[in-house]
Amino acid sequence: MGRPRSRRRRAMGRDGTHPRASRRRVVTGGGGGGGGGGGDMAREGDDATAVGAVARVVVAFCAGASVAVGVMSTLEARRRRTEEANDARERETTATREETMGSMVTSMVTSTSTRETRTSYDLTDEILREQFTRNVQFFGEAGQEAVRDAFVVVVGLGGVGSHAASMMLRSGVGKLRAIDFDQVSLSSLNRHAVAVRADVGTAKATCLKKHFKAIYPEAVVDARVAMYEADAENELLGAWTLDASGRMPDFVVDCIDNIDTKVDLLAACKRRGLRVVTSGGAGAKCDPTRLRFADIADCAADPLARAVRYRLGKNHKIREGIQTLISMEKPRCELVAEMELKEGETLSDYQVIPNFRVRTIPVLGCVPAIFGMALASHVLTELAGAPYESEPIMAIQWKQYETQLERLHDRESERGREVSNMAIDIEGIVYLVRETWRALSARDQKNKRLKAYWRNTSGLSMTRWDPSKPAALDNLVLLTTEECDEHDTKCAEPGGFERLIAEEPEFARFVESRIARVRADFALSKDG
Repeated sequence: MGRPRSRRRRAMGRDGTHPRASRRRVVTGGGGGGGGGGGDMAREGDDATAVGAVARVVVAFCAGASVAVGVMSTLEARRRRTEEANDARERETTATREETMGSMVTSMVTSTSTRETRTSYDLTDEILREQFTRNVQFFGEAGQEAVRDAFVVVVGLGGVGSHAASMMLRSGVGKLRAIDFDQVSLSSLNRHAVAVRADVGTAKATCLKKHFKAIYPEAVVDARVAMYEADAENELLGAWTLDASGRMPDFVVDCIDNIDTKVDLLAACKRRGLRVVTSGGAGAKCDPTRLRFADIADCAADPLARAVRYRLGKNHKIREGIQTLISMEKPRCELVAEMELKEGETLSDYQVIPNFRVRTIPVLGCVPAIFGMALASHVLTELAGAPYESEPIMAIQWKQYETQLERLHDRESERGREVSNMAIDIEGIVYLVRETWRALSARDQKNKRLKAYWRNTSGLSMTRWDPSKPAALDNLVLLTTEECDEHDTKCAEPGGFERLIAEEPEFARFVESRIARVRADFALSKDG
């Protein structure tokens, strides 16, 4: 019994406490007797450590502050240089516009190749490269350079157009012509991309240019306070005039909400061979999941696009070939008149501009913003050479997919047990019918444009594209049942598939392009 008690005495301190408790008192400033001196030394060591840590933080902060000051100084100097360059450019432009058309043409012809290819910024510039680094990572150097050099015209700078223009500028478009006759109003602040209360009463085009200068000062914005009219076609859709490049528009974005001017603009773009995308109605809607791109020929669900399509067909014989952004959502509200009519008056008596709207439509501001962003995404990917295909707007019942799978199974069974090889399930059939072939025969010319509505699939079947490969995701083509029979018969002959490709190269390229997209979507190898 004595030996354990002796161990316990040695384990305790002189004051009868456990050493750990003594150490705790030293750290917290307590303790007495022989432990007091050790506590002072510990405190002095801790104080020195704390002072050293604070000193290091102060040094790091000062270093960071000096870097930040240096960056801010560089940005400020750049801003001043850019403003001076823009002012000089505007003075030069004003002088140029005062000259005759003949002198402008002469200047454009005699300009050197160096000036003609001058761009708004250099991707080797440190600050600009950092500003657009995410775009470069997404599109690659060549794609972003194409965006940088592009000249885009945006007509209509309200809720939709201001957001489209803003996002294209933020993405690096170097030449932007912004056109609108209207002014910023208090009621438009709920949907405008950049306007603030101080901008109320100023022209929308001027407002955008002012704010854009703070976002991307190297870009050149040609602000036009004007309504698009047929008489002004050459001026508004003509070549870039703020330098001697004479570049024609690479893309036109139509965000007008008036039918007459919208029709005139779209017809002019088609006549001039300009790429154009148009917006349907964004008012009185709230569901962001219902937006779709479709050819204007297939936009009956949108009242504005439907009316524009009718006018284009009637007055200009244009019935398709214009990409249109629409919402499949039904409008939730009706037009609202902002005045009470007296006896004998009509709404046309209150029109500021002939044939222009008098009534307004209720707008939830986030929907026009989404419209604008979608339009910008479409234009940017096209400019960068990286276009996408939107999901087609279809309503197909599950039974239709099951029927296609059954027909494929029957067709494979007819090949015989030795040859039959199905490597696809119902989910693959849904993908191929809906997204790859859009519920249309691959030989149907309408398959080459984005269809907006359901098509009857009762006369369609799937078969192998290359008969030497299995019936898999990346080797199935959708055709009419008769076309499937003809395809199988021809390809069953020795060298038949090779003759088909040689005789119909355009059709073969179209099918191969769709199959290549399937391989990309599912990470499939061409030989696997």
